[in-house]
Order: sequence, then C-alpha cells, then structure tokens
Amino acid sequence: MSEVKTKMMDQIVQTAAFIRERIGDFAPEAGVILGTGLGDFADKITAKVIIPYEEIPGFPRSTVQGHAGRMIFGEIEGRSVVAMQGRFHYYEGYTMSQVTLPVRVMGQLGIKSLFVSNASGGINTSFRVGDLMIITDHINLMPNPLIGPNLDELGPRFPDMHNCYDKDLIARATRIAEEEGIKLQYGVYVGGTGPTFETQAEYRYFKAIGGDTAGMSTVPEVIVARHMSIPVFGVSVITNCGLSDEVGDHEDVQLQGRKAGIRMEKLFRRMIQEL
Repeated sequence: MSEVKTKMMDQIVQTAAFIRERIGDFAPEAGVILGTGLGDFADKITAKVIIPYEEIPGFPRSTVQGHAGRMIFGEIEGRSVVAMQGRFHYYEGYTMSQVTLPVRVMGQLGIKSLFVSNASGGINTSFRVGDLMIITDHINLMPNPLIGPNLDELGPRFPDMHNCYDKDLIARATRIAEEEGIKLQYGVYVGGTGPTFETQAEYRYFKAIGGDTAGMSTVPEVIVARHMSIPVFGVSVITNCGLSDEVGDHEDVQLQGRKAGIRMEKLFRRMIQEL
C-alpha cells in the first residue's frame, strides 16, 4: 500500500473513530447533505449530538455564507440520520480528498443511503426559480475525486456510474410528491468548479451537452458514495435561470433556497421515514 493511500485511509478511519466516541452507539441509517440556503432542514431533526466541523479531525472549515458548518446526529420521522449542515467545495481551495472526506466517513459510520441537495442554476428553459429538480444523472466537469491510489477497502478501481442516482429512490420521490402535491422537475446536473457563476456561453454549452441545471458541488460526493455502493438520491433547488438576462447573486441563491427548502424538507422527511 502506498504512503498516500495509507495516509488517506488512516484519516478516514481516525475521523470515524473520533465521531463514534462522541455519538456512542448511535448508528445513522441515512446521511443528508444540505446545500446553500437549505440548512433549516436540520432544525427538524431531534438532535442527539451536534459536532461543529472545526472539532472533527481532518475536516476543513466551511467558508461559504449560508453553511452552518456542523454535523447533526439525531432522529427524524423515527429514523436515525446524520446531517451535514453545509459542505465543502473544490473552489474553497480544498483538495478532492478533503471535499469528499465527510461522505467516506459517513460510509464508515454505516449509512445505507445518501441524500444530497444543492442550489443550482436552471439551464432547461421550462424550469422556474424555486423548482425542485430530481437529479437523474450528472456531468462531471471537476477533477474526479477517485484520481490517485484506489482505496480498495472502500470500493473498486473502476466503479460503474450507471444508476448513479438510485431509480428506486427516484420512483419513491415521485409517488410521495404526488401524494403531497409537490411539483417536481427531473434532469441532469452539471458540476463545475466555480466559484464564478457561469457565463451565458457556458450555460449554452451545458445545454448542448445535455445539462438541465448547473452548480459547484454534489458530484464529487456522489462519486465517492457510489464507489462505496451507497445508494444516492439528489435534489437541486433552481435558484436562478442561467439563460435569462436576470443577474443573480449569492444572497438571491440563499433566499430562493430557503423558500424551496420547505418543500424539499417535506419530501426528504417522507422518504427517510419510508427507508
């Protein structure tokens, strides 16, 4: 085993061991990653243990406004969960190993499914600000987080990305949305590095290659989750429409995320309840 590989695996194991000491025999069934403006979901969790990122060995600090920066262990709808209230991004200057460390640690803690959310710019012209888009697939324009020595303890060298976003979970979400009267869109998420919002030419390019929405996160987390064979369900909140002439900013993104977060919260709660 190479020195780099050993160091990476040691960090994952040590971080998971630290968290286990804090949470005792609590065993999360599902992991939830809450993106920009969507952190209020965590308030619905009956928290047992809350750990700020700065206390967790190996974790970077969340530098993005709207990301509280803490892991919450508790119950929602009778199910045990761990929620990340804020995530790490490649554009913050972190390595892909740092960006994806929390997902690998959650895998070590035993989660059986991963729920991811993000704020994104709509490419599909039928989308409107505030829509919830179920992610059916993604296009990765970031460095792949699996580049480098493969962590054989976690997964294979060449993991298959078919059914990257679990079809059974998507079908469940569709049924729940119909029952709850929640309008859903469906589409492909394009993950770029950021931190600049995309140009009009970039949005046209993303549309040409098959994208429906674009953002700066999520894809690395999903790749390492699938490397570990963890089923993934993803939702994008459309916080601006990239092909329009309207100019948005990060405050707009947070505002629209909070508004749509109410519907996303209901969807996630029902889905976790039915795990």
